[in-house]
Amino acid sequence: MQKGKASTDQAIALAIKKAGELGIKHIVVASNSGWTAEKLLNQGFEIVCVTHHVGFNGPGIDEMPSEMRRKLQEQGVKVLTTTHLFAGLDRAVRNKFGGVYPAEIMAQTLRMFGQGVKVGVEIAGMALDAGLIPYGEDVVAIGGTGEGADTAIVVRPAHSNKFFDTVIKEIICMPREK
Repeated sequence: MQKGKASTDQAIALAIKKAGELGIKHIVVASNSGWTAEKLLNQGFEIVCVTHHVGFNGPGIDEMPSEMRRKLQEQGVKVLTTTHLFAGLDRAVRNKFGGVYPAEIMAQTLRMFGQGVKVGVEIAGMALDAGLIPYGEDVVAIGGTGEGADTAIVVRPAHSNKFFDTVIKEIICMPREK
């Protein structure tokens, strides 16, 4: 599998197939524009779409067009736009004073498997913390490298205050080259 947008359809197909095989009802997908999340519509799953936080690409900028947000929500997708689990205050301190902090070390460690695995773990935890997926259940999380999706995992997320209870059950797909 290639990294990036070119693998989106394949990653989504594999994620849907695995979720069906395992009886998983919830899919959490990283999608800033809504393009990737839109590909999951009408597949029989409860979808949570996690976007970049407002301001990620500049002060006050929301990357998801309001029309797309409305369309996804009308189709039953829960759209979560909030601070990233691995960023937040640690990144603010690093940007201001330098250094590396625990959340960034954790993110870099997960990136050893690829950006999409890091994103999948992160968005599943964010969705759980927001109460958008049930506690104690496996979900399929879809992330990627840059735009689109190239990675899917089966994960049982833990709340952020118990992050190390998170269990990555299976890597469904990920790019060979990072």
